[in-house]
Amino acid sequence: MSEHSMPAAIEAFVDTTNRGDSEGCAAAFSTDAYLNDWGREFHGREGVASWNETDNIGKQSHFEVHGIRPGRVERQYLLTVTVSGNGYNGPGTFTFQLDSDGLIARFIIA
Repeated sequence: MSEHSMPAAIEAFVDTTNRGDSEGCAAAFSTDAYLNDWGREFHGREGVASWNETDNIGKQSHFEVHGIRPGRVERQYLLTVTVSGNGYNGPGTFTFQLDSDGLIARFIIA
């Protein structure tokens, strides 16, 4: 995988966040997804949608992507971004784990 090749679900998450498309954002996640935002846990697509309303699109988040690289386990990716909006603003690395269907199964923000 090259530095600039992004799996479809991760690209969809970034693009839908930047467009403010909440339904599209949630659709990038598996139905049993797990999201951890600095220790705050959200479960399932409904949990992701709740987090999205309060902490992501609900805060007009925008991601500027700087790069992506494979993680230490199969189907894991580390996305380097700068976040702007009405919430957290600054650099970050997002850790994604995709399921066998290519959807986001785990998303860790730390």
